Amino acid sequence: MQSYHSHPLNRIFLGLTILVAMINLWLIYQVAPLVVDQEMAQKIFYYHVPLAWNAFLAFGLVAVTAALYLVKNDPKWDIWSLAGAEVGVLFAALILVTGPIWATPIWGKPWSWEPRLTTTLVLFLIFLGYFMVREFGGPYERSSRYAAVIGLLAVIDIPLILLAVKWWTPEVQSHPQMEMGNQPSAVLYVFFFSLFSFTLILIHMIRYRWHVRRLVHSNLMEQEGGSHV
Repeated sequence: MQSYHSHPLNRIFLGLTILVAMINLWLIYQVAPLVVDQEMAQKIFYYHVPLAWNAFLAFGLVAVTAALYLVKNDPKWDIWSLAGAEVGVLFAALILVTGPIWATPIWGKPWSWEPRLTTTLVLFLIFLGYFMVREFGGPYERSSRYAAVIGLLAVIDIPLILLAVKWWTPEVQSHPQMEMGNQPSAVLYVFFFSLFSFTLILIHMIRYRWHVRRLVHSNLMEQEGGSHV
């Protein structure tokens, strides 16, 4: 089967993604203004928030394709679901890394068991369980369907993460309610460009992982005598 980057359109998309990412770095460190009370620590904002939104997009893809797989029993949807889960978990791990880096100079400590952080960690742990089920859940047909159910149930946690700052009282929270409309225009321009950059990265990574996982699935089906995608 043809390698992913042997296709001209995939190479073009990769080149565009790298170019946009490099421009994004320049905008973050040369154009984005410093926030007086946060200084350089605030630069993490341009990574942390786009990572979060794109992780949720990846997990949303997991849920949609998992539902399609359970209904249609077509392995192609399961492969999309797995690709989305792999990239989503990577982005979620980066959220849990960049968050404490940003929090340390602002809160005075890297971690607080407040609602948004805790629910984000729970989502990450659920998807670690998702991969364990896939690895140790038995034959492909059974483990993939168990994983699909977990992927569907896991997205229930996403609204809890997004609305945590509104649903819990201020006394138990460290995250402020951020109003993007109140941000300076220079901050907004760089933020939305960063969001675009990370979305391109997300799309490229999911498409690449789908290609790889399709090859793995084909080999697995040959061994088990099942159907190919």
